[in-house]
Amino acid sequence: MRHRLGRDCLYVPSCRLGLYVALRHWCPPGGRVLMSPVNDDVIFFVVLAAGLRPVQAPLDARDGSIDMAAVPESDWRGLSAVLTTNLYGNPDPAPELRARCDALGIPLIEDAAHAIGSEVAGRPVGGFGDASVFSLSKHVGAKTGGFLAVADPGLRTALAKARDELLEPSRLTAELAYALRPYAEAGVRGLRLAGTARAALRLLGQEEREDIRMPLRAGELQRALGTAPGLAAFHPWVRVDMHDYRIRPGRTRLRRTERLLAGLDERLAAHRRGTERLLATVWAAPGGERPGSGAGGPGGEGPGTRAPVQPLFRVPLLVEDRDAAVAALARHRVTTGYLYDPPLDTYAGEAFTDPSPAPGPAAWFARHALPVDPRLAGRVIAVLTELGARPARLPGLGSGG
Repeated sequence: MRHRLGRDCLYVPSCRLGLYVALRHWCPPGGRVLMSPVNDDVIFFVVLAAGLRPVQAPLDARDGSIDMAAVPESDWRGLSAVLTTNLYGNPDPAPELRARCDALGIPLIEDAAHAIGSEVAGRPVGGFGDASVFSLSKHVGAKTGGFLAVADPGLRTALAKARDELLEPSRLTAELAYALRPYAEAGVRGLRLAGTARAALRLLGQEEREDIRMPLRAGELQRALGTAPGLAAFHPWVRVDMHDYRIRPGRTRLRRTERLLAGLDERLAAHRRGTERLLATVWAAPGGERPGSGAGGPGGEGPGTRAPVQPLFRVPLLVEDRDAAVAALARHRVTTGYLYDPPLDTYAGEAFTDPSPAPGPAAWFARHALPVDPRLAGRVIAVLTELGARPARLPGLGSGG
């Protein structure tokens, strides 16, 4: 990954721990961080655990990327950092954000968990920020691990020390559960025991949500804020779906991760092929735009030109009745994950975050986005066609939605 990104990389047990390390290093406690409201709630709690105040950015409704033009000047002033999301692998406008951060004298931190193969302006996502964090659970499929990439190689030693101070000892039971998980999942899939599979994952601490968002537990969260920065009080939120997020990796994890990472190019090619196929459907985007085909925002095709297709981790098809589409896919044993609805400012409220000044586009995107694994493109297209799913039509959205 150092060769791919052109910068030093530090292994971390999870993307979320890598992000926490980065935020603690670059941002003073009490600082304000601009971030996307259409994002995993775990990331929101990591920002809070780092002692920071999330500031929700307005988004482009076509692809969920940060809409820089809609960020008020009052929000830019006083920021301690900007955190990108690169949602589903579609890049945020990194060059423009880099320039704005430089002008403000603040760090740009890239969450590239979904974007290990994406590029913007001819450079890899993760190559613009002062720091960038990646997940090895997504495209790589290791279901563990991640890495922190840094622009200044001189910081690697200090960041490694900060990481090591947060690590918990490896446990035999955790390593055994990790080793057995692929075989257990394959078995229940073969027997079509989806309910059994989900129950097993809950027992392993890999799936805990009854709904899209985890319960906020506002009273407990308010008390935890009094201890920030620090992970201990935020552990009930930060650990969700990954109880081993800060465990020191054992030999089994590292060997499997190394083996799977060696096949990354082949996986990226499969994601790119499926992405291209899904982008050709009527559900790809409102008004004929093509998320995943541009750099730093939705890229349509101009006369005689065609933007390169990103190897998206998930392709956000935009459907009128997303719930009906999810149910239809489930009947065909296709599970829909990585839904981020409602947006974080609606979910958490002003007690815990500054709301977006223009919430409408984010709410619309979160309500209609159907994240599709591009490797399942053929199956999903067939199900949506049989269902008669109608594409969502982008309404005129003002600041009120």
